Amino acid sequence: MAVSSNQLPQPRGLGRSHRLDPDPVIPVRRHKLAGRVAFLALFLLAIVTGALAGATLVYSVDLPQIRDLERYRPSTTTDLYDRNGHVIGSFALQRRVVVNYDDFAPILRQAVISIEDKSFESHWGINVLRIAGALIHDLRTHGRTQGASTLTMQLARNLFLSSERTAGRKLQEAYLAIQIERAFTKQQIFTLYGNQIYLGSGMYGFEAASEFYFSKHAKDLTLTEAALLAGLPKGPVAYSPLLNPDKALRRRNLVIGEMESDGVITHQQAEEARESPLGLHISQPDASVAPWFQEEVRRELEKRFGTDEVHEDGLRVETTLDLNLQEAANHAVLDGLAAYERRHGWKGKLENVLANGFTIEQYRHPDWAVASGPGDYVHAVVTSATASAIHARVGDNPIVLLPPDWQWTGERSGSALVKPGDIIYVHLTDAAEDAARRATLEQDAGTQGALFAMDNTSGDVLAMVGGRDFALSQFNRATQAERQTGSSFKPYVYTTAFEEGAKPSDIIVDAPVNFGGYAPHNYENDFKGPMTLATAFAESRNVPAVKLAARVGIRKVIDTVHRFGVTSDIPAYLPVALGAAEITLEQQVDSYSVFPNDGIRVTPRLIRKVENRDDITLWQDRPEINSVISQQTARAMMVLFQAVTDRGTGAAVAALKHPLGGKTGTTSDFTDAWFLGFSPSVSCGVWVGYDSRQSLGEKETGAKAALPIWIDFMRAAIQGKNDEQFLADQDDTMDRAATESERPAPPPAPVQPPARIRPTSMETRPGRVTPISSSVVSRPQAAGSTASPARHP
Repeated sequence: MAVSSNQLPQPRGLGRSHRLDPDPVIPVRRHKLAGRVAFLALFLLAIVTGALAGATLVYSVDLPQIRDLERYRPSTTTDLYDRNGHVIGSFALQRRVVVNYDDFAPILRQAVISIEDKSFESHWGINVLRIAGALIHDLRTHGRTQGASTLTMQLARNLFLSSERTAGRKLQEAYLAIQIERAFTKQQIFTLYGNQIYLGSGMYGFEAASEFYFSKHAKDLTLTEAALLAGLPKGPVAYSPLLNPDKALRRRNLVIGEMESDGVITHQQAEEARESPLGLHISQPDASVAPWFQEEVRRELEKRFGTDEVHEDGLRVETTLDLNLQEAANHAVLDGLAAYERRHGWKGKLENVLANGFTIEQYRHPDWAVASGPGDYVHAVVTSATASAIHARVGDNPIVLLPPDWQWTGERSGSALVKPGDIIYVHLTDAAEDAARRATLEQDAGTQGALFAMDNTSGDVLAMVGGRDFALSQFNRATQAERQTGSSFKPYVYTTAFEEGAKPSDIIVDAPVNFGGYAPHNYENDFKGPMTLATAFAESRNVPAVKLAARVGIRKVIDTVHRFGVTSDIPAYLPVALGAAEITLEQQVDSYSVFPNDGIRVTPRLIRKVENRDDITLWQDRPEINSVISQQTARAMMVLFQAVTDRGTGAAVAALKHPLGGKTGTTSDFTDAWFLGFSPSVSCGVWVGYDSRQSLGEKETGAKAALPIWIDFMRAAIQGKNDEQFLADQDDTMDRAATESERPAPPPAPVQPPARIRPTSMETRPGRVTPISSSVVSRPQAAGSTASPARHP
């Protein structure tokens, strides 16, 4: 059978035929497959969502509430003020200055956003695309992490979380960031970030860092400065301009490049900025004017409030210090020690940094940690020396010494005196030679000095110097060092005698005496016979003091000492009457202040008031007052103290022409030199000696080594107080005025013709006695004592 040409033969199979038409069942299968895929996707999404929700629940259980952030206050600095409102120091674990949003320069805000979080203004706490990119990067680099945190996430981490890099911590960080974004505006978030972030060298926040690195406020930063700071959050140490300046420069330029690509700055601005140096202007902290006082305040605050609150809560502490008097005390002590060193000649024996394996360029002295200027005594390293000039440096600042600056040493040539690498002690002047500051050569042979001054009425500690150089020794010789007192102990002996009925006008015989083998001698090894107690005290005669102590009993004398607030353990044997007892300078000054106070003791205090950052008073110290001796005894002792400064061992004080009193003290072998005294308003004590208890040298008495320092300080302390009087003098003046007012008026005198009046008398001054110091005699070694007094030659 024929088949037409347009018909195709039908294929035949084995038992059944197959059609070429589409099978109507195939679309149904495809729909089923799509449904299965969708179901699986939804199932997986549900698993992921549930897992994320569960993880979020787990990791958010211990997270802080965002509302806590509304009350959050970053750790801030506790500031100390003197009694006149001047800042004298601060305490802080984190150096931070909290500022507002507008206090960050716009160029700084743009720099931070360009390098840290370009989408800061638009994201809702996290940047999903950035996180995904970082995840892909981590997978490609086999775990080398790439940052994906937004500014808000960084803030959350810095405020609440640790810096560990784990998935759990990242999830917490993201959760907190979202919550922060919901609760705060972008400006508030940036302000929190800008005040919280660590930027190296102990600086937290852009304001503190700006002041440290560039000596200016954050609102005044230039493009290059802002870029440098913006690059630090990623690695405050790695990109530190001080530790790694090359890396810091590259990081800064990267920030500038990002700002250019964001259109924040032009290409020309970017090119100019990239060519600029780092331009650091490090703000070196000023030397604390009262470092030993500040340390005493810190101890007291920590004892009362705890370390964390003192260093983190931004307290305002009103101290008792008088800044002007403290500066006077600093100069008086250092000038006095310099004068002592010069009296004993140039010793040499200088430390050399080259011999110790350093280079001159590498060397850094502890003195250089703080800024120095004219009038300061500092250590310097010699860079070169010729016959006519010594060149040295203090930190990075050059200084020069010319022949007049070392003339006192007796050496003509500078190169014969010192050599490169030597550490010298200098006094900076305000003169300059070319580009270098002039300085005079001084000597630091280890002599130490201390000064303590307090207000008689309030107990306020006005000035405190605990040594020569706080950078080298933080030991406070004003409050911690117990030293033998020499003749400055005698007021306790005389006070006890007056309480037993003695009077300043009583006669005592200065003659040889023996107390069971103990025969005291006077400083000059002579005897003057009968004299008043006032004269014996003024001339610091030893034999009368021992006789008085023996008469009243040494145990009574020791009881008197303890009544004055002295806590030292004093052995009960007779040589104690001449100062074989060890007492701190602070306790000595506290005791002496009782006498001008008519027998009333006011315990020294360092702090007047403590306020928190909201100006709420947390603590106010009230003066502690108690009666120690009677007014009659105190005024009798005042006669003796004024005799010392008028005609006795402290007669040099009379040059101040002011109501003053005091007492010298010198120990055996001249190991300790003291002067303690007072005006009607201020009591002050000075001590000079070596920590090693070696001799200060022949004739280095309290009148010679300590008194000049006391006079220099008291000259400042009495300034502007010309009308002040001791209480006894005030009463005498009032009594005389009352007597005059009660006396009947005299009858009018007859009129006489005028006559020429010629002066018939001259004011005479009492003769002055050659200064005589105390002597300390041999005694058995006392328990706990570190020095044994010996007989004066």
